[in-house]
Amino acid sequence: MRHDTLVYIMSKYVKGDMTPVVPKRFRTVFFMLVACFALWGLLNNMTDNLVPAFETIFGIKPSESAGVQISFYGAYAVLAIFAAMMVEEFSYRTGVLTGLGFYILGALIYIPACIAQSFDLYLLGIFILAGGLSILETSCNPYVLSLGPEKTAVRRLNFAQAFNPVGSLAGIFLAKYLILANLEGNSKAVQLFWVCVPYVGLIAVAAVIWFFFVRYKAPEGGSEQYEMPVQDDSMKTGISKPKLIGLYLICIAIPVGILIAVNTYCENPGIFGNMVYQLLFVMVGPIVFTLIIRNYRLMLCELLKLPRYWMGIIAQFFYVGVQIAAWTWLNKYCCKQLGLASDVAATYYLISLILFIVCRWIATYYMKKFNPADMMSFFAIVAIACCLGTMYLPTHVLFKIGGLPFSANVICLILMSGGMSLMFPTIYGIALGGLNNRCVKLGAAGLIMAILGGAVITPWMGSIIESTESIWFGLIPGCDAQWDAELKTSDLAVRASFIVPAICFTVVLIYSLLFRKPLTSSDK
Repeated sequence: MRHDTLVYIMSKYVKGDMTPVVPKRFRTVFFMLVACFALWGLLNNMTDNLVPAFETIFGIKPSESAGVQISFYGAYAVLAIFAAMMVEEFSYRTGVLTGLGFYILGALIYIPACIAQSFDLYLLGIFILAGGLSILETSCNPYVLSLGPEKTAVRRLNFAQAFNPVGSLAGIFLAKYLILANLEGNSKAVQLFWVCVPYVGLIAVAAVIWFFFVRYKAPEGGSEQYEMPVQDDSMKTGISKPKLIGLYLICIAIPVGILIAVNTYCENPGIFGNMVYQLLFVMVGPIVFTLIIRNYRLMLCELLKLPRYWMGIIAQFFYVGVQIAAWTWLNKYCCKQLGLASDVAATYYLISLILFIVCRWIATYYMKKFNPADMMSFFAIVAIACCLGTMYLPTHVLFKIGGLPFSANVICLILMSGGMSLMFPTIYGIALGGLNNRCVKLGAAGLIMAILGGAVITPWMGSIIESTESIWFGLIPGCDAQWDAELKTSDLAVRASFIVPAICFTVVLIYSLLFRKPLTSSDK
């Protein structure tokens, strides 16, 4: 389907109102931004499958393999403020170009990581690659919001985000048939080669988008009702670009240097030995940077006065955490409950993604009739119910489709993805609703930093899965606690771990109930 046809469909969203969701003059750049949404969706979900893959290849525990997600989503948190600074001082276009450049560099590091068979080098490549996606996402989300009237901004972002799971679906296919399918019966070198293939191959796609934005020129003013958004220079720092970037790098380098020194010279580094705490410590750098630059400090103070915004960051933290954690451990849950191989269990992940896509498209359409916050409340309640079903319903097979068995608890696990479908863009739109233009970029960075939830919630859930004793086990009385040496878990552990998604969805539900009333800048 051509992109102009897609945008024409969008123009019909408002019944009786011919205001297009994306004005005609911005359709080409919107289409390329949609391609960016699909690209990082593909990479996000392909990375989810690296957790079981590296667990097999390197023979490590689930909590150690979760280092993939810690590196990936930790990079989002560390570099999001840098992305906001870049967009503020330069432009959205510069942010897109830089983000794609970081992705290409990170993907290239996969090659020496494969040759050296180094898990740590892979984590470095993942961190740089994800840092590029952080810059890309921080730039693209507000860029999309700016391409048209404010009253259609949330639907415009939901429409663009609807292509994110399309990329995710492609990522599942690539992971299933290029990575997971080549784990059995091959040497470590061959296994790692197939890990590299899709990431390095996607460099070509990133390069095409990069060259488009290198040559892209904004439309000239004319008779169109909606002009190209003008870059707001009111909050520029006035500091030269090299000094500004150098200051940011110093703010990151100091905590990183402290961490390296502690881990090098201390026999027992204590709390610094945990990757999650290391990332939280490194985040001190961007926060200090924001506080010492007067303009950003003023914006930060203004943002923190708005409960709709800072509570939106909390909700986004828990939402992203539950999405990444639930999808990361979905494979292990299905392997344990249904006795399937990892590559076969990946099919359930594929089904979950298809449901996620369908539900997001349906939700985006019905936002013209219903309040987005009310819809999110309903979806959160459904997701919580699915968590309980995953924990308590039996594994008795109800039916088979194409040889794939489906039990009541696995069906609930799949339906959970439908409940998640509209949450990210809706929280994003609600939290940024009503912000003045000078605060939107830093506000967007805060919401992208909340993606750190993927680095925190995933290992939390993983620690329950690999545990032989947990306070959460008391929620599942009478469940089988027999340890599975191959999967490094038990039926009791994988079931009890889904209390974590239930808690996360409850936070999202509370946020949607508190901020049901739409807010725009005209309400101020």
